[in-house]
Amino acid sequence: MAAIAAVVVGAALTVVAANSAASAAACASAWSSSAVYTNGMTASHAGKNWRAQWWTQNETPGSAAVWADQGTCGGTTPPPTSCDHPNWVQGQWYTAGSIVRYTNGLYYIAEHDNPGYDPVISTWYWEPHTCGTNPPTTTTTTTTPPANGSFVVSESQFNTMFPGRNPFYTYAGLTAALNAYPGFAKTGSDTVRKQEAAAFLANANHETGGLVHVVEQNQANYPHYCDPGQPYGCPAGQAAYYGRGPIQLSWNFNYKAAGDALGLPLLTNPWLVQNDASVAWKTALWYWNTQNGPGTMTPHDAMVNQRGFGETIRSINGSLECGGRNPAQVQSRVDAYNRFVGILGVPAGNNLYC
Repeated sequence: MAAIAAVVVGAALTVVAANSAASAAACASAWSSSAVYTNGMTASHAGKNWRAQWWTQNETPGSAAVWADQGTCGGTTPPPTSCDHPNWVQGQWYTAGSIVRYTNGLYYIAEHDNPGYDPVISTWYWEPHTCGTNPPTTTTTTTTPPANGSFVVSESQFNTMFPGRNPFYTYAGLTAALNAYPGFAKTGSDTVRKQEAAAFLANANHETGGLVHVVEQNQANYPHYCDPGQPYGCPAGQAAYYGRGPIQLSWNFNYKAAGDALGLPLLTNPWLVQNDASVAWKTALWYWNTQNGPGTMTPHDAMVNQRGFGETIRSINGSLECGGRNPAQVQSRVDAYNRFVGILGVPAGNNLYC
């Protein structure tokens, strides 16, 4: 109507300006160097909107071919909606566009349909939503990885722990992965934090032979990790879901679950785990922080609640090692843990065995 009125009074220049302002696209969420973007996802940077054409992380829009220029942005932002959205419920199905209030009091909007994934972990499925007085900058701590110096294990200590490690397992890859689970080695006292880091790295040490092996060595096992009973099957191939990474992620259902939680296409591209150090570490942190395995709690909860290193063994491989089934394997894990807490200068605590 404003444009029509302008034509009536003959103010052609005003019409052009109004049409230009009306056509200016609103800016998408600001690009983040720590966020993962997949095909079709958008972000704004330097006054323009950009669309990712394939998987990317830490590639600046405008300087990397993965980003397609969508034109300038900066249209008028509509006023925020009222803050009467329901609380997020784990396991409840959410369609794209759903807005929820998370346990930290902040709001998130579903970018893709999902079965109740955690908004501060599954950043591909959810993004922060400004609602009323909800400050738009309050979620930066969940998406910005901590500086290397804030991790309780320094790079020199990491190198001491793994003197013969495979170059693939970089310290930078580990610290870059920490933003996926901000509670890891950041919960409790300084001693508890260091004990958890030591426990995580000790189990990774055992699973990979001292961070030497990136993939499972027995290739005869590779075809066995496809569970055809899963509705999504094994789209990457019958033999594609073998063990990879610091905790040797295996089976198609684990690749599916980890990929969904991390916002990564691991079911269709499991090779990401052996080709990207940060992704490899993230899959290990996914298991550590969210999976009980054959135990009764996650390894993260076991260390934070001081249930002992032995409980982490139970959660990772208790059905094969605990209860006297394979004491040598248990001892290997315990020996590494004792060595690592010694490097970090904290006691090992109680309940080392399972």
